[in-house]
Amino acid sequence: MDFDFIKELGYKALDSRLKRISDRMSHDVRKFYKEFGIDVEPNWYLVFMLLQKRGEISITDIAEPLGYSHPSVVVIVKKMTEKGYLMIKKDHEDKRKQMISLSPKAIEMLPQLEQVWDSCEKAILKLLSEDLSIFSYLDAIDQELKNESFHLRFKKEYLKSIES
Repeated sequence: MDFDFIKELGYKALDSRLKRISDRMSHDVRKFYKEFGIDVEPNWYLVFMLLQKRGEISITDIAEPLGYSHPSVVVIVKKMTEKGYLMIKKDHEDKRKQMISLSPKAIEMLPQLEQVWDSCEKAILKLLSEDLSIFSYLDAIDQELKNESFHLRFKKEYLKSIES
């Protein structure tokens, strides 16, 4: 079938188009992991990499630099812990705070995961034909949405339309 309604809608369906691309890539990464017996989820790599770089950190220290909500990080951390990739312990100073770190299993797997991530990065570069200009656009969109939320922009346009 050649009819692509999302593509036909153009900018009106930007969020749907980005989500579809993301879903396709995540599906294929998941398929790759399964094919090679890697028992991780595609969205875990950022947590692996952040913990590898920063060591032991809190849920908030994971959520903030990734721009994820606290509850979504709790879900990811819980799943990763259940699979044996993370260790959780109470903070020495604030017993309410949980400190997250990579487990020995995760540390042992890092060389294989880094090889997988490197291959994924190369595949993305080839997909983009080495043209990284898309990131300038994404950076600009990200910054604009930080300056003024989409909710507010959307609301303003809607209110203008009903006033006319």
